[in-house]
Amino acid sequence: MDPSTPVKPARLTRSLLARSRQGALATLMPGSGDPYCSLVNVASTPDGSPILLISRLAIHTKNILHDPRVSLMLDERAPGDPLEGARIMLAGTAEEAQGDDTALLKRRYLAAHPSAEEFAGFRDFSFFRVRPSGVHLVAGFGRIVDLATKDFLTDLTGAEALIEAEPDIVAHMNADHAEAMNLYATNLLGAADGAWRCTGCDPDGLDMQDGSRTLRLEFPQRLATPAALRQTLKTLAGQARSAQI
Repeated sequence: MDPSTPVKPARLTRSLLARSRQGALATLMPGSGDPYCSLVNVASTPDGSPILLISRLAIHTKNILHDPRVSLMLDERAPGDPLEGARIMLAGTAEEAQGDDTALLKRRYLAAHPSAEEFAGFRDFSFFRVRPSGVHLVAGFGRIVDLATKDFLTDLTGAEALIEAEPDIVAHMNADHAEAMNLYATNLLGAADGAWRCTGCDPDGLDMQDGSRTLRLEFPQRLATPAALRQTLKTLAGQARSAQI
């Protein structure tokens, strides 16, 4: 990250939570309490809480079932020196999905990792939500801050209609607005052209992905309804087309 770029810690943290697809998961070994670290694929809920799809045969899952306290490190995966990029160390507890929560976590996770659909059907695999207790953000040399959950998790209060409509919104964007998403990516976010698709939305932004590349389109203001989202995306598409001229 460019040291001259102004940093908004909460916004950067939310972006990393939404964009990250892999991370280092630290759990505690039963008995000894020794730390155990493993590489995991991740996605996120609409409020930014990490989602895991893990097997009960894995050591980290056995550790979580014994002691749910975890730490998860996510980083920008930027080219060059990885220590120059932004990263977060998130502390929290991992909870196995139950009831209606399972459908939400499954939908969001598979949108980010379509190839995991086969594993999602295995009996020994389960979805877990990591409920954060805090975040340690390192946004480059000398730019370090600790954040409480209220400062970085997306507030979903009053946005129930938007969250309920998310599956239809994602399907509609991918079926009918591929061109607009490519314009968002290239003309508003400076990314290379590609087959960009929508993976999710929330009151603060739209998440997009092209293979291993991920982007976060931040909204100019908080949105709470599908109608407000539709109008904002239409406005942003117009801005992206104007930038193309």
